Amino acid sequence: MTVLRSVVLFVLAAVAEIGGAWLVWQGLREHRGLLWIAGGVLALGAYGFVATFQPDPNFGRILAAYGGVFVAGSLAWGMVLDGFRPDRWDYLGAGICLIGVAVIMYAPRG
Repeated sequence: MTVLRSVVLFVLAAVAEIGGAWLVWQGLREHRGLLWIAGGVLALGAYGFVATFQPDPNFGRILAAYGGVFVAGSLAWGMVLDGFRPDRWDYLGAGICLIGVAVIMYAPRG
């Protein structure tokens, strides 16, 4: 149950952070306005809170592992919302990052 909770929290954090950054991007670069930017700022703030609910007590471990989730999640977000088409190197890099997440977060520790 702890691993499932952790994975769900990583997904929620990714949606908040990537979504927030995307909203700011849309507000500024695509000229959608201040409401998009404000929504992005709120979502980015929510990300900071979601990360604190991870069961592991180590800030450095959580943020390091989340970096891998962010890489894979950003590519997925781009595919779904921006029509981005990753190449094989993008997929390979994201896979390596997710393996790193699994090692950092879920390897047995003595």
